[in-house]
Amino acid sequence: MKHSTTLGNSTLHVNRIGLGCMGMSEFYGSFNETESIHTLHKAIDLGINFFDTADMYGSGENERLIGKAFKGRWDNVILATKFGVMRGPKGEWLGLNGQPDYIRKACDQSLLNLGTDTIDLYYMHRQDPKVEIEVIVGAMADLVKEGKVKSIGLSEVNADTLRRAHKIHPITALQCEYSLWSREPEQELFDVCKELGITFVSYSPLGRGFLTGAIKSRADMEPGDFRLNNPRFTDEAIKENIRFVEVVDQLAKDKGVTKAQIALAWILNQNDEITAIPGTRNMHRLEENLGALNIELTQADMDVIESSVPTSTMGSRY
Repeated sequence: MKHSTTLGNSTLHVNRIGLGCMGMSEFYGSFNETESIHTLHKAIDLGINFFDTADMYGSGENERLIGKAFKGRWDNVILATKFGVMRGPKGEWLGLNGQPDYIRKACDQSLLNLGTDTIDLYYMHRQDPKVEIEVIVGAMADLVKEGKVKSIGLSEVNADTLRRAHKIHPITALQCEYSLWSREPEQELFDVCKELGITFVSYSPLGRGFLTGAIKSRADMEPGDFRLNNPRFTDEAIKENIRFVEVVDQLAKDKGVTKAQIALAWILNQNDEITAIPGTRNMHRLEENLGALNIELTQADMDVIESSVPTSTMGSRY
């Protein structure tokens, strides 16, 4: 298995397992800045160079955390951040914004938060339905021309939108939720990415932790964990969706590895370019996730997973 790849239509060479940083500032219960910084430093030591954040994670706090952790270490880092989801000073949700003037201001604020001069990969987090994708990507392309951004990406768009965007400026990466229980991108997006030379980046590749077997009931989540309000994490859904965990558990036992490693290896085996950005605040989990790069799944293994995995998931993604 290839351990690294060059992100599409760019010169950015990344480890195929990166690190999603969202949970270091919000969403998954309690968090600790010191522990998070230690994990970020450990990630670099282990060879991870692809890190993912967004301006809305912790209303800017996640970017500031990363800026603090990577000060003096940017040569070892390829960083992706995102714009488009507006938050207020108290974390309130203010909707989507894809206006060019907002994109410019958001980029400048992200650069300030991060303490760097250039963003390696700048994503549109979600599309503002009031603004055509051509206008949004045109504004992002201007940031590339000005040297503020090296390459651009999109998150959670359909195949038609991706094609339209790519005509305006080469798209480097498409980021979507993708895992054993979220397989919608296979229907069209994989083919379009291959055709246009765009790297597919899988976020929540472990099903927001569910596929690791760590969530057996709602009691396994802390108060304030956003999953408690997620349709896939009701008592009924957990009981039904445990079938996904059982599939990876059997193969993990057969190979003497962990469920997380099987779930990640399955993603990386879809093609040689796909990357995954599992999130963790824990150094042990970081090392465990990286171990997936050394797991060889045979075609027979892939066939077993395909024939055993449920064809539907209880509960919508959001």
